[in-house]
Amino acid sequence: MWRDARTILVKDLRIEARTRVATTQVAPFAVLVLLLFAFALDSETTVLQRATPGLFWVAVLLSSLLAVQRAFALEAPDGLRDALRLSGLHPAGIFLGKVAAVVVQLLALEVLLALGVLVLYDASLGSPVLLVTTGVVAAVGLAAAGCLYGILSIGQRVAATLLPLLMLPALAPLLLAATQAFAAGIDDRAGEGARWLGLLVLFAAGYLGIGVATFGVLLDDS
Repeated sequence: MWRDARTILVKDLRIEARTRVATTQVAPFAVLVLLLFAFALDSETTVLQRATPGLFWVAVLLSSLLAVQRAFALEAPDGLRDALRLSGLHPAGIFLGKVAAVVVQLLALEVLLALGVLVLYDASLGSPVLLVTTGVVAAVGLAAAGCLYGILSIGQRVAATLLPLLMLPALAPLLLAATQAFAAGIDDRAGEGARWLGLLVLFAAGYLGIGVATFGVLLDDS
């Protein structure tokens, strides 16, 4: 399973390195979202700083939709999804490899957006350890949930609109926990942030477990 996950991870990252979709489409979109909020609240610096955690994770969430759609669009043309089913790869390995590839892209995006909020929103790094841990765990949760719902929607004609409808309601608890933990990290309230971080860990572990257990059936039915 782990060997197959590594194979899928390397394949997806190589394709991304050649096509540079995340670099040319996802990253500019995320930065544009931050810029729009900065211009909209430019005269309200206090409000902008207070809203920084929420605005940051909204940008990450919207960008994750593009990353997940891209991850499963790779196998959409020319019957590649059927080839993936017949490849003999472990279904859980395929799921974990897809999740890992999306996580790598989301972490790079979070670093870019963190620099953006530092410059545009004048945010501070009160507890860097909590902020980094929150970013990593939330990225895993977003990727796991996204890949699980991505395989459900990829075979549908309205996949582009179905994926957000499936993902956004399910990710509301993660977005809330990530925002609260991030806010605690900015304000250097590590004790309070640790409770929200625990919820993030449960969310990420839950979706990883569900994906590993059910991805094979979902792939066959997609």
